Amino acid sequence: MNDTIAAIATGHQPTAIGIVRLSGPQAIAALDQVFTPAGGKPMGEQPDRLLVYGTLHTPQGAELDHCLATVSRAPHSYTGEDTAELQCHGSPVLLSMALEALFGCGVRQARAGEFTQRAFLAGKMDLTRTEAVADLIHAESQAAVYQAAGQLGGALAQVIEDIYQQLTYLMAHFHAVLDYPDEDIDPFEAREIAHTLAQAGDKLDKLSATYRRGKALVEGIPCAIVGKPNAGKSTLFNALLGYDRAIVTPIAGTTRDTVEERLNLGGVLLRLIDTAGLRDSDDQVEQLGVERSRQALRRSELTLVVVDASRPRDAEEEELLSLAAAQGPTILVYNKEDLPAAAPLPQPPAGVETVALSALTGDGLDQLELAISRLFPQDPGLRPGTLLTNARQAQAAGQARACLTRAQQALQAGMPPDAVLTDVEEALTYLGELTGRVVREDITSQIFQRFCVGK
Repeated sequence: MNDTIAAIATGHQPTAIGIVRLSGPQAIAALDQVFTPAGGKPMGEQPDRLLVYGTLHTPQGAELDHCLATVSRAPHSYTGEDTAELQCHGSPVLLSMALEALFGCGVRQARAGEFTQRAFLAGKMDLTRTEAVADLIHAESQAAVYQAAGQLGGALAQVIEDIYQQLTYLMAHFHAVLDYPDEDIDPFEAREIAHTLAQAGDKLDKLSATYRRGKALVEGIPCAIVGKPNAGKSTLFNALLGYDRAIVTPIAGTTRDTVEERLNLGGVLLRLIDTAGLRDSDDQVEQLGVERSRQALRRSELTLVVVDASRPRDAEEEELLSLAAAQGPTILVYNKEDLPAAAPLPQPPAGVETVALSALTGDGLDQLELAISRLFPQDPGLRPGTLLTNARQAQAAGQARACLTRAQQALQAGMPPDAVLTDVEEALTYLGELTGRVVREDITSQIFQRFCVGK
């Protein structure tokens, strides 16, 4: 790229320090037009990665700030190009003025994710590391941070590279035997193909199986809070969040729509969904709310069935419990433990955890947190950074696995090696899409849409 870009790399709220970042062939020259080091030596003559104190000013000389600047020359920089940074006081107005001063020096505004995109195009990182940058920025749990950091360090890329090299060796051996029949090369045999395909297929199966966990880390687990009207669902929703997000009244049917918030509970990122009470109603608006509640229940991966412990469970609640338990992980929440209990409380369906609490007083919320952490434990056998975390990765891995399955079927059917290896070559293409060896513009454009400006 021949142009030079700049952007504010910090937020748009007042902060102690604000950063303006530049990248491109004129980055250092543009910096010298708006920044004068206190020692007099221009930044173009300063060593890389040295913080230099000086004066920030417009190209016309009007002072804007006394701050720090640093430069990193190609190829030893984040983007692989000449880069520069200004570390100013964090006034949004000041940072905007600094940016305008740079625009006056021929620099243009960077697009969202363009710094990382340039790093990818310069070969500084592959696509899995690129996506890890965005995941790390948006991480909402400690587990998500560890996963993104590991992926940024190349853990996922290494898993993919191992499979890629295994299949590449298979292809290379075949062509070596084919092209150099007179050389002393080990013969190419069907059992070698079968063994390699089986090994690579097993590795891809294990990799694809990580997607559910990886997606949950990044996007959160849909968790519906369901139950009859006035069971205390909205009170529990507010208690878990720590503030009054949903309206709570003694009137049955207050909640008419689903309300969703993200919450880290028990080390698990949840997309917590408060729902309307499930009951038959002649009110058209409430009917719509009940239908949305049922939709939330159907798409949830964890269900909290809230029951008023001061009343006996009825047939509708039994049916709801069975429905939730058949769908996936379910916790039966006996709420209103601060009131006299209806005794005895019947046993829940098999596999359903039970927690007794008072959403009003907060007693027992810690037990709910423990129950959730037990349902979604972290796999101690997985190295951080080796999970697939988005649909693009999962799709590419799945397509590569499908190619290997076709190759295995062709081999079993007695097809010649060149026909079998056609599918292996296609599998290599999909693995290349995972890491960016095979670059598709539509894929990369979608990836960088997730980034903020300045990264």
